[in-house]
Amino acid sequence: MSKSVLISGASIAGPSLAYWLARYGYDVTVVERAEAIRPGGQAVDFRGEVHMRVLEKMGVLDEIRLRRTDAGPLDLIDAAGRTRVSLPDSFTGGDVEIHRGDLAELLYELTRDSAHYVFGDSITSMTETADGVHVTFERGAPRTFDLVVGADGLHSNVRRLAFGEEGQFVRDSGYHVAIFEAPNRLGVGTGKLYSEVGRGVSVYPTRGGTGANVMCVFADHDLKPARRDQDAQKRALAERFAGMGWHTGSLMEDVWDAPYFYCDSISMVRMDSWTKGRVALLGDAGYGATCGGMGTGLAVVCAYVLAGELAAAGGDHRAAFAAYEKSIKKFTTACQRVAGGAGPFFAPKSERALRRRATVYRLLTAGPFIKILNKLTTQAATAIKLKEYPEPSSTPHAA
Repeated sequence: MSKSVLISGASIAGPSLAYWLARYGYDVTVVERAEAIRPGGQAVDFRGEVHMRVLEKMGVLDEIRLRRTDAGPLDLIDAAGRTRVSLPDSFTGGDVEIHRGDLAELLYELTRDSAHYVFGDSITSMTETADGVHVTFERGAPRTFDLVVGADGLHSNVRRLAFGEEGQFVRDSGYHVAIFEAPNRLGVGTGKLYSEVGRGVSVYPTRGGTGANVMCVFADHDLKPARRDQDAQKRALAERFAGMGWHTGSLMEDVWDAPYFYCDSISMVRMDSWTKGRVALLGDAGYGATCGGMGTGLAVVCAYVLAGELAAAGGDHRAAFAAYEKSIKKFTTACQRVAGGAGPFFAPKSERALRRRATVYRLLTAGPFIKILNKLTTQAATAIKLKEYPEPSSTPHAA
């Protein structure tokens, strides 16, 4: 009889793990608080041979390329819209870039027939017994699973239930980020980033140039609107960006009717261990960063490792979890180190820091130094040596 695994979270990490576990013969259930796969979101990228190898092993690389964005360069501009520095697309979009919502939909389609998805529900309690984890839900009937995996993001419910309150593990950087979709009223053809002291706004064309993805980053230790109160978040965002130059005012007008809106602190999850008993954390839930840490590639690669270690250990979760933690430690540390620079890059906190950013990137994008910039963007993404795990079944286990 196959072992049962409950995965909390149906964004990127959860379905990636579901793919591998189903192919190894596990009975997989994925529970997701949202009523359906969440659409929209910013572009996410994959870079370096490690990311590419895992995507190839999953058989999704060609489909991602078909749905890829046209990342293009990112122009750092002044208030008049003049380009001061242009960062190459290899820096902004890696080897291949795709919108988060498109990737989530692709992974769901890949796994919907081999894993059982439960939308509109959430875990309320977990009690570990000698032979499983007894789980209760907000809506569904209680069940017992052999293992539970929290792939439910920065504010992980599974992490809270198994390890303790969020404040022990989530470290606020002092920056916030807001992302929303809007019409491309400015007609931008490539990415633009305009920054003032403590705040920055970037715009990328989407959907063939008809739409735009707007990302706002700002320094603020005190902002704490309710995470699920988007109206309060939008009001706070409009206040923080009032009076900003370039076309920021007109961009802020579109936030009120945005079909997709996200706002959160730029934070990192710091933990000494990502497993406890029969519970494991994957992706942002265990070692995430809100932005800048290549979290999507990190989640996909670590899902491959977690499933592979379970297969290699013959289902012995104690041995598998220990090997999983050892295998990904250096990798997660390297990616989080990169993420630490996201806030200061988009919204330097002083005029001097703004000038220094322009000088540094003007130098790095000149002549032979471009190789250094490209190396910096891929070094963390390749900070793991992939193992070859037992060959999974060519036909996934049916849900």
